[in-house]
Amino acid sequence: MPNSPSKESHFVVSAGAHIHSGESVPKIMWTVFLALLPAGACGVIVFGFAALKVMLISVASCLITEALIQKLSHKKISIHDGSAALTGLLLAYNLPSGVPLWIPVIGSIFAIAVCKQAFGGLGANIFNPALAARAFLLVSWPKYMTSWPKPFNVDGVTSATPLMMMKEAHVFNISQMGVSYMDLFMGVRGGCIGEVCIFALIIGAIYLLWKRYIWYQTPLAFIFTTGILSWLFGAQGFMTGDFLFSILSGGLILGAFFMATDYVTAPLTKRGRLVFGVACGGLTFIIRKFGGYPEGVSYAILMMNAAVPLIDRYVRPRRYGTQIGTDARAK
Repeated sequence: MPNSPSKESHFVVSAGAHIHSGESVPKIMWTVFLALLPAGACGVIVFGFAALKVMLISVASCLITEALIQKLSHKKISIHDGSAALTGLLLAYNLPSGVPLWIPVIGSIFAIAVCKQAFGGLGANIFNPALAARAFLLVSWPKYMTSWPKPFNVDGVTSATPLMMMKEAHVFNISQMGVSYMDLFMGVRGGCIGEVCIFALIIGAIYLLWKRYIWYQTPLAFIFTTGILSWLFGAQGFMTGDFLFSILSGGLILGAFFMATDYVTAPLTKRGRLVFGVACGGLTFIIRKFGGYPEGVSYAILMMNAAVPLIDRYVRPRRYGTQIGTDARAK
């Protein structure tokens, strides 16, 4: 039959011609890594040399774990791309500086082996590896994960985090906590290594926004949703919350700019990122107010990571040349 395809027929399917932007996975990963370093430096200044040891061990453990798994599975070793190093740094930033040094080792192994490589490696993981590892460590060893060292050489500041004082000690006035808004902004407070200095985090975030490595929809929606809900539904009644305190305390800025914007586990479209950010903010508020832990950023992002496929499905751009609703009618 002349019209039937022959065995010798070959079809070549390829992507269309595009202009390469010059960006690459290693360039983006190492740029984000560098943008996070000011926050790490401030963490060392606030908590001392112990914070630096946690960061170095966490990064090294992630690199070693990824290299070993790729070696054993006969895959190309790709630790040079920066993704494992970035996971290690973000994990360290979500740990107290006083944890035993085996904590970042176990967290790093879990992040890379279970949360990344078990799903197929970079680009295939469902959850943010650093946050998933933090959640695992928090559930497994809550005593170590909720023991906050006092800021280094700072008198008059308690080691407890501001959110913990509000949650457990029922202290609702920031002046009663022994800190000011400027202390919260500069990092003179208890907390995890990389979350305390908002000033350093914002510097890194502005640079990434300028480079267009992250987008503003998710962080701003995340931050303002958390702040507005915290203000509207304060612990002492309607519209009695502290908008600024809810933003500057805890790991909201770190999570909103550096983990909720992860390429692999975040939505693809602008509207999807906006929905993702609003939902993360709402869940963070709910966990902070009604949950057992004073902070909810990590769990909020992880829960919304699981919802990303649904967001991408229902918040899709209209196909070129079609009208709104055409795809749905075609089904």
